[in-house]
Amino acid sequence: MNDEKRYDKLEENHYDEKDNHEYREETAAEIAAPVSWDRSNDRDRDEDKDHEHAHVSGKVIGWSALALSVLSLFFLPVVLGAVGIILGFVARRRNATTLGAWSIGIGVVSLIIGIFVLPFF
Repeated sequence: MNDEKRYDKLEENHYDEKDNHEYREETAAEIAAPVSWDRSNDRDRDEDKDHEHAHVSGKVIGWSALALSVLSLFFLPVVLGAVGIILGFVARRRNATTLGAWSIGIGVVSLIIGIFVLPFF
């Protein structure tokens, strides 16, 4: 009989621990920040800002790439031409396609002249 009482007491303690554990989990879930499912308007505004920022930075990178490509026709054609080509690709990626294409083209011409023509002079 003494063993049965011990078993009952152990069984009660086991349920108490289980109940406390579930209670702690539920409390943690209640403390968490609520999730808002209607965030489509905020997301659209953020994407518009990112698109405008990418377009402006694409123009800046495009103009700098074009300036470096033109400078590469006169100074350091291999180095500045390569930098102009790389920045031209970055500008095209950021929606400044015309500036990027011109800087890539001028950079390639300068690179070819620098590698194949200038060594003979």
